[in-house]
Amino acid sequence: MEPIYNFSAGPAVLPKEVLQQARDEMLDWHGSGMSVMEMSHRGKEFMSIAEKTERDLRELANIPSNYKILFLQGGASSQFSMVPLNLLHGKTKADYINTGQWSTKAIEEASHYCSVNTVASSADKNFTYIPPQDQWHLDPEAAYVHYTSNETIGGVEFHWVPQLDSSGDIPLVVDMSSDILSRPLDITRFGLIYAGAQKNLGPAGLVLVIVREDLLGTPLPGTPTLFDYQVHAKNDSMYNTPPTYALYITGLVFEWLKRKGGLVEMEKTNIAKANLLYELLDSTDFYRCPVAVADRSRMNVPFTLKNPALDNEFLKQAETCGLLQLKGHRSVGGMRASIYNAMPIEGVAKLVAFMKAFASQHA
Repeated sequence: MEPIYNFSAGPAVLPKEVLQQARDEMLDWHGSGMSVMEMSHRGKEFMSIAEKTERDLRELANIPSNYKILFLQGGASSQFSMVPLNLLHGKTKADYINTGQWSTKAIEEASHYCSVNTVASSADKNFTYIPPQDQWHLDPEAAYVHYTSNETIGGVEFHWVPQLDSSGDIPLVVDMSSDILSRPLDITRFGLIYAGAQKNLGPAGLVLVIVREDLLGTPLPGTPTLFDYQVHAKNDSMYNTPPTYALYITGLVFEWLKRKGGLVEMEKTNIAKANLLYELLDSTDFYRCPVAVADRSRMNVPFTLKNPALDNEFLKQAETCGLLQLKGHRSVGGMRASIYNAMPIEGVAKLVAFMKAFASQHA
């Protein structure tokens, strides 16, 4: 049987080895006689899973001990509220960089709690580039600075970390939902990192938060208990029942990343995959990528066909060839290939070969 490659933007492809291990452990995890999804989250079996998952993440991402790791629910969208609720610390303003639809949603939600200063925006060119930092208008009275490191829909990605005041008084906050663990990262540059799991970490239902300890403990008055980071930190993400099976699968993904050589090796592979696809897009006028070259995402590659009337035929033939979920987001149209960590380079090579053949067929 020909291999099937899933280019979905999320929920997205998981490593085959992880799925096979989960299959083998489905009915009986390590001789416990229970499936992980049946376990008490406070039982010794699941606690060992949760503890190892955190240890492996700390090792993979080199997370210092003064940062708390939280495994929460509500997806990354819940953090659009939790960030201002927890990080305003008595201030009334926050800085946001707007580079796409997820940035826009974060700004809209934060505006319920504070005055949002849109430091910079690429809306003038339909979110196809990252505004350079020398054009930003940062507010020295802002409680924090927020950006989205990779816009899943538009396919723009920060390949650099914003440089804030060296005093560190204003923390940097980043939504890394679609590029977390795709490359090494200096965690100490950030006050808080958050990411939905369903793109690069594991299945839907889990959101990861990495937050510096000194930022905890002073939420806005009236903040719901479950929206208080300190509550989750004090209870090791067990204040309420966490998404246990999603956390277990995410832990298997961390083990897989370690076997692959960690984030340094993963970045090399991700660069190779992205280059393979972008080289094709740049070699012909049959396809076009709208994103500025310097800001192209390694995770989500949007492209259009010269003749949009061929879109449906492209998708139909691609699916016949085992290349799935290539339709672009409904807000932008065209195509999108999401090539997260778990997408093997063979999948990208097969896509490129198909695209070359399709272009020749319809030249």
